[in-house]
Amino acid sequence: MGTMRRMMTAGLCGVALAAVLTAPAQAGAAGTGGDRSAGAAAESAGAAVSGSPYAPGAGLAWRASDSGSDARFRGLAAVDRRTAWVAGTKGTVLRTVNGGRSWRDVSPPGAGALEFRDVEAFDSRHAVVLAIGEGEASRVFRTADGGATWTESFRNTDPAAFYDCMTFFDARHGIALSDPVDGKYRILSTGDGGRSWRVLPSAGMPAAQPGEAAFAASGQCLVSSGGRDAWIATGGAATARVLHSADRGLTWTVAQAPIPAGDPARGVFGLAFRDARHGLAVGGDYRAGEPSPRTAAVTGDGGATWTHARRQPPGYRSGVAWLPHSRSAALAVGPTGSELTLDGGRRWHTFDTGSYDTVDCTPDLSCWAAGEQGRVGRLALSGH
Repeated sequence: MGTMRRMMTAGLCGVALAAVLTAPAQAGAAGTGGDRSAGAAAESAGAAVSGSPYAPGAGLAWRASDSGSDARFRGLAAVDRRTAWVAGTKGTVLRTVNGGRSWRDVSPPGAGALEFRDVEAFDSRHAVVLAIGEGEASRVFRTADGGATWTESFRNTDPAAFYDCMTFFDARHGIALSDPVDGKYRILSTGDGGRSWRVLPSAGMPAAQPGEAAFAASGQCLVSSGGRDAWIATGGAATARVLHSADRGLTWTVAQAPIPAGDPARGVFGLAFRDARHGLAVGGDYRAGEPSPRTAAVTGDGGATWTHARRQPPGYRSGVAWLPHSRSAALAVGPTGSELTLDGGRRWHTFDTGSYDTVDCTPDLSCWAAGEQGRVGRLALSGH
């Protein structure tokens, strides 16, 4: 019954989200025209989704959570409705276990000079955080007691390496990504939940383009789906690319992405895959005020080929996530706004204009976003 109830709730949530874009009051912003049947269905479904009747025309919004910090959080790991971790500037790591009503500072001692850009959490007690930077600034820390204590499990000693992102396939197996060293991206691997790490051989990694790199903007320049598949997002070179591995980082194939690059500030910044075949890419030019055409793309063949979104986000986006239990709904976020897609990334519709850098959703139907000035939000129907 629990599984069936979760599936039913997921379906109702999808109807309500559809109504946000199709209700008459929102038609102009969404550019979709009115669909009163979706609004009517959402009105009856709203109680199951939000706990109170849904008002047609109400929109999605990020419900702010007071983190008590002014750090910029580019690392986010949402575990469930109650538990989430954020990691950011000034060596800051926070954790909530009550749905964001309060946050506890669980930063590793002595880490104030580090820049945390990624966090991967398995539950309320076990998490791994990545600090970025040249040489020894790139480090990995692990906790097994909710951040009460931390162990430094990796410190980069190669001055040419600069680690950007990490991902885990399960609670034991994970990889981390460095910008190219000697002309190839470097992959760090763990098989014991982040307790120890080793650099993988580079023989299976294609050569990097001149000037190519990954962007440590949202913890999503390296992502995974299932037990073995991983993808890397790149930019900064003549073309943006997406690399794919089907063997936990030992060998990689490469495909060109249609998001413009050709400049150190442009390219693919974030990826999300709901399975081994269906993925989304977002990016653009991260410099404020610079135009960012063609900021989103979609793939249906595991990243071998990519196509432009038909309706693009209006500006640079750094984070993207599939909504739980959905084959077609996803979120994208960036410094100038957030979008929703209901057709697998082909059309994006702005629902919020606040600044967020990263986004993550959980199996129990909760979505979180985080960004500058300690901003953390949970997705909600506005007014509920």
